[in-house]
Amino acid sequence: MTAALIVVGIVALLSIGLAVFLMFRLLKQGSSSQDTALGHQVGEIRQGMDRVNQAIQNLNVDRAKQSERLETMLTSLNSSSSALRNILANTQVRGQWGERMAEDVFRLIGFVESVNYTKQTTVADGRSRPDFTILMPDNKKLNMDAKFPLTNYMKYVEAESEQEAEEYSRAFIRDVRDRAREVVGRDYINPDDNTLDYVLVFIPNESMFHYIQQHGAEVVAEALRNRVVLCSPISLFAILSIIRHALDNFAIAQASDEILLELASFDRQWDRFTKQMDLVGKRFELAQSGFESLAGTRRRALERPLTRIEAIRKQRGIPDAIEDGSDEPDQALSLPEPADEG
Repeated sequence: MTAALIVVGIVALLSIGLAVFLMFRLLKQGSSSQDTALGHQVGEIRQGMDRVNQAIQNLNVDRAKQSERLETMLTSLNSSSSALRNILANTQVRGQWGERMAEDVFRLIGFVESVNYTKQTTVADGRSRPDFTILMPDNKKLNMDAKFPLTNYMKYVEAESEQEAEEYSRAFIRDVRDRAREVVGRDYINPDDNTLDYVLVFIPNESMFHYIQQHGAEVVAEALRNRVVLCSPISLFAILSIIRHALDNFAIAQASDEILLELASFDRQWDRFTKQMDLVGKRFELAQSGFESLAGTRRRALERPLTRIEAIRKQRGIPDAIEDGSDEPDQALSLPEPADEG
């Protein structure tokens, strides 16, 4: 908008300068023809200046409308900010907000409720309930609470003096230490309950988490000594990525074990199949050998005496046996025709 005003101003100055120059030439030259030409040019310049003035007026109107819209947007933003601040002033609402942000990270990493994590599940002591329980490989569990100590941090951000800022900063760090100590007194770490040796405390605000890292190093160190890991949305995403990778590797390893078990079962069945097949093959070989013996050696051994008997019969002139048809193979082997059921 400012650049447009500058351009319009430059155009206006050039128009005024050109008008002054032409008026000077008009006064200097007295010819009627020149007066007419210069008058025509002056008229055109006046029309140009009118258009420039109209553009400036339109620009001022547009600027007023844009300023009005900007003021409306700022008013709406201030109202939304005030409403959000009033909502977050409630401790319970802040807790729900933190849990919602944690679930957003879970969904972003691809976790599914009741498959990869559970909510508000009572631990072994029967009293404590972490906000989230992350299900790990080999039936291990990792508990996590969401903490949002916002009150003193907002007072620190809005402090008007350095003394107030230092006071609220110490109060905020003290709040973080108290929230980290709260989970230590609960049964979130319990080898008998198959949990890991650490518990997560989720801080659902990156700027707040970075401030803790920069100004509350002793709080972070104390938490780690108590096996409490503070994490922000970004660091929680990194932790869950590692867990997801471990889950995938565990699933692949488990599937590989199952495949190996099936291969072992297949190997046993294949061994039995091949042994049985070899046995059947040997029986077929014996049957084939026996058939070949019957069709070859035994048949020839039986045919030799029959040939000699036939020669003796012919030598003595004994006629052939009378054929009565009872010994014909076709009749002996033929099956009776079925009775007509119709």
